Amino acid sequence: QVRLVESGGALVQTGGSLRLSCAASTSIFRILTIGWYRQAPGKQRELVATVSSGGSTSHADSVKGRFTIARDNAKNTAYLQMNSLRSEDTAVYYCSALFGSTWDYWGQGTQVTVSS
Repeated sequence: QVRLVESGGALVQTGGSLRLSCAASTSIFRILTIGWYRQAPGKQRELVATVSSGGSTSHADSVKGRFTIARDNAKNTAYLQMNSLRSEDTAVYYCSALFGSTWDYWGQGTQVTVSS
């Protein structure tokens, strides 16, 4: 199985930056599409960004221009660079892997809190 472990969440001030990391347990990572999701209390889970095995990226409208997803297949790691953070970005952020047509693998989540 693919194990995913997120890290990098923290308490930051409005306007600050964080970089989240998603480390995978196996080299199969290189063929997977990786997505970052987030979920805040009272809100449904939101897909934030994706990066394909070939490096193509997509970002939700709510984070375009502020967040950037990337991957380093040699390190079996994906990243989410978050800049210009706002209070509405506060959520638990999850890394997930798309293998085929379903999001089959999930990390444990990492908390991002942005002070208002």
